Amino acid sequence: MTLYDLVAPAIEARCEPRYRIAGIRAADPLGADAILAAVPAMNRDADVPALTVALRALVPDPDRTASLGVVDALAAVRDIGLLLGSLKRHGVEPLAAVPEALPALQELGRRTGMVPRDTVHHYTTWNPLGDRQRMYTGEKMEGHLQDSVRMVFPALVASLGTCSELAGLEPYDPRFADALDRTGEHVQAMVDSIDFTVAQVTPDFFARGLRPYFEEIDVDGRAYLGPAAAQVPLWLVDLTLWQSDRSSPEYDAFLDDSVRYSLPSWRVFHAAHRGSTSAVSKLSAAISWESTPRLPPVLAASAVSLARVLRILKTFRARHIGIARKAYSDELRLYEAGSGGAPIALLRSVLDLTRDNETLVRHANVRMHAPMTPPASAHKPAHKPAPNPAPRPGAKAVAKAASASASPSASAAAAASTSAATPRPAPTPAPASASATAALRERRFTP
Repeated sequence: MTLYDLVAPAIEARCEPRYRIAGIRAADPLGADAILAAVPAMNRDADVPALTVALRALVPDPDRTASLGVVDALAAVRDIGLLLGSLKRHGVEPLAAVPEALPALQELGRRTGMVPRDTVHHYTTWNPLGDRQRMYTGEKMEGHLQDSVRMVFPALVASLGTCSELAGLEPYDPRFADALDRTGEHVQAMVDSIDFTVAQVTPDFFARGLRPYFEEIDVDGRAYLGPAAAQVPLWLVDLTLWQSDRSSPEYDAFLDDSVRYSLPSWRVFHAAHRGSTSAVSKLSAAISWESTPRLPPVLAASAVSLARVLRILKTFRARHIGIARKAYSDELRLYEAGSGGAPIALLRSVLDLTRDNETLVRHANVRMHAPMTPPASAHKPAHKPAPNPAPRPGAKAVAKAASASASPSASAAAAASTSAATPRPAPTPAPASASATAALRERRFTP
């Protein structure tokens, strides 16, 4: 059983028509099944006349276009889009060759609330399976690449909910760490997806066999990218965790362009949280106010959970760069920029930003949990045992369990032994001086 099998029924039960995945896959409003089954052969032969005739045959007239609901309209854009990308791959601007497709695409874009061409969601999640699967090449590796994106869609939908919850919480709230842990589970699907891609799709096939079909096309004087994997909105998670106020101008500019390829509700999420206080900034501010050498347990749990999900994001991005470097190496690349319009340098920059935020949170947690060195003025009697070291982050439950498991008789024996060895109370240590207190406060984490 896959993650999709577990999550998809709950997704489809929502009112959002774009989550009705099974219905969109089943829809064939333009009667395109037979025509699109022949597209891989047309592309192998670079048969531009046949592709042009096929596109012209699929374009619905205005009355038909106006009658389509959201589900059918999404399926129609999906099917037209396969021919748009095919023609562009062979050097033809599709709407110059078939100008009657322009008003149809513009109306379909209005009806779906999306850009007037196909996106990664049309090409993967809303694409039928089996014999009806729409493909440019018909190659097995193309199918694997589509599967790798399909498998993350339920996790992205779920992360929208957990990130919305997280945005309304503070690090002192136990639900803060819980929301982060659930977000981390969703982000792990991205790592699983890229591992699957590495195992099933060669860089050579992507760079030379598939990448040419994802080129941008001109729609009424405006360029729209093809169904690039970069349109999978991992920024949904970035935005809440760190990107909203700890980003870079380059990444912000890239997202401003990428957001338009997302679902309407996802664009609303971006608009609502852009410029808000990120989880990293909230945690940094909370830690900076702590004057004790150890974080309160709830705050420590929030730090551990935030570092964990940032580490998962870092892992995904490191592996993504590994794939991109191979596909866009001097020996293979046909294009300078990725299919999503980003150069390798930007991928590296975003990885560095993710790593910096993860390191910041992780180091803050380690420093605030380190055993405290007693101030020099706080002398203790030589015969008094040294205190036990402070527990490490996450060890609170272990320490509590160990304390609970100690038997009453053992505790009594220990007390009797201590009483016999020390007939009168030990002297109280002198209070710390003002300089020692200042030294202690310097241990606070400053973001």
